[in-house]
Amino acid sequence: MTNPKKSLGQHWLTDEQALEAIVEAAEIKRTDTVLEIGPGLGSLTHYLLGQAGHVIAVELDETLIDSLRQKFADQNLTLRQGDILKFDLSDLPSAYKVVANIPYYLTSNLLQMLSEAANPPKMMVLLVQEEVAERIAARPGAMSLLAVSVQLYYESELGVVVPAKLFEPPPKVDSQVIVLRRHQKPLFHELNTKKFFWLVKAGFSERRKKLRSSLAGGLGISREKAEKLIVAAGVDANLRAQQLSLEQWHRIYEAL
Repeated sequence: MTNPKKSLGQHWLTDEQALEAIVEAAEIKRTDTVLEIGPGLGSLTHYLLGQAGHVIAVELDETLIDSLRQKFADQNLTLRQGDILKFDLSDLPSAYKVVANIPYYLTSNLLQMLSEAANPPKMMVLLVQEEVAERIAARPGAMSLLAVSVQLYYESELGVVVPAKLFEPPPKVDSQVIVLRRHQKPLFHELNTKKFFWLVKAGFSERRKKLRSSLAGGLGISREKAEKLIVAAGVDANLRAQQLSLEQWHRIYEAL
């Protein structure tokens, strides 16, 4: 077995039950094209190839490419060596799916890149740090900037927990599957996402403070003006950012 590289956040998962659960969550059909990120030794790739019509695997570690090519010779697999954050998604079919066991450090940037892409995946099934999966799927009361930024584009659902002991080497925490399904139509009509996230980031800039104070500081306006803005949107200014729903954020955005 090839030794995993700590610098790339590599943790090999070879447990058959866990791998099968990931693929099952993706509801893969023979007509599907699947983008796998970081195939590593190809353990998950093997199961994906058994279900999908075509698998495209992007691997940063060039030392793994040759062994992957030999292992899956003459199968419906396209291998690409490189950084997924720089990968051109435009050539993929419009209804492609992403299925991957991704390095923890990559999660936030990858989700942003895929969510905001001109050709985004129809569905993502990702194995991530358990705490991060719970943050992505959070509901009002426990929301975060990550939850808002993903849920604006995708419905989220928590899948199975994969204990750290099933990886080689074991990470310090357990992992969990997060299932993301693209909204069939945008939640909000003609949304300026740059302005929307500017507002949301301002709200989360000081999580412990009430909304009137965090927005005042984040937007660089007075508390009085922030409160008028929030009240005009029909939102309680005594709430904190983590308590707001996407619809409430949108109402404040429209008032702004």
